[in-house]
Amino acid sequence: MLFQNAVPMPQPTWTSPVILKTYLVEDNPTIRDNLIATLEELASVDAVGTSDNENDGKDWLLNNPQKWDLAILDLFLKQGSGLGVLAACRDRKPNQKVVVLSNYATADIRQRCAQLGVDAVFDKSNEIDALVEFCLRQSDDLD
Repeated sequence: MLFQNAVPMPQPTWTSPVILKTYLVEDNPTIRDNLIATLEELASVDAVGTSDNENDGKDWLLNNPQKWDLAILDLFLKQGSGLGVLAACRDRKPNQKVVVLSNYATADIRQRCAQLGVDAVFDKSNEIDALVEFCLRQSDDLD
């Protein structure tokens, strides 16, 4: 036999990425659906819920602290603001992250979000890749 004394190769061990339970507060259904599809495909994200207004977003996030790892907030909503949701999440657990994804990611908005305890701010028009990278890092941190 040709390979009689061959040492068997170790079998690779595949580990599934940790899924990041993510809640989205976004009032545009097209953006929301496309964002969910993109993040689920590229960033180990599971969308556990959505809302399109401040009150519903705050209520769900505050009443379900064990069900989410990441909240992604738009600033301008059907009712209220993502800033109100962000402020309501100030006392979240250290492993829970809140990011803002907005078309209005100006220096002033970034500063205001930082004052309210945001973990990151991303511009919808040109920072989706950075959001995906952020999600992947968070997923790795949960591992």
